Amino acid sequence: MGKFIKFGKIVILLQGRYAGKKAVVIKTWDEGTKTRKYGYALVAGIARAPRKVTKAMSKKKITKRTIVKPFVKYVNYNHCMPTRYQVTADIDFKSIFKLDDDEAFDKDFKG
Repeated sequence: MGKFIKFGKIVILLQGRYAGKKAVVIKTWDEGTKTRKYGYALVAGIARAPRKVTKAMSKKKITKRTIVKPFVKYVNYNHCMPTRYQVTADIDFKSIFKLDDDEAFDKDFKG
């Protein structure tokens, strides 16, 4: 069986606070690490999308409704379902998240 969850793949989270939310896989660890002995992935997604805005709303209400709340999270492979969709190579996630030093990155984002 091939590797389904890989860089750029769109997944749906199945467990936890962000259950049902879609996310993009940033990096994978198939064999696990010392701290996590299972296969897992670093994912990023949108926790709260912007809501509908109308002309009648005040500026304060418009700014509140247009906020996008993102999330970055480590997820066990068992807790995410891959979809058939994949993000194209136009977006360079590795430069955004600075994945050069995995140990330092792991300390910043505790899963």
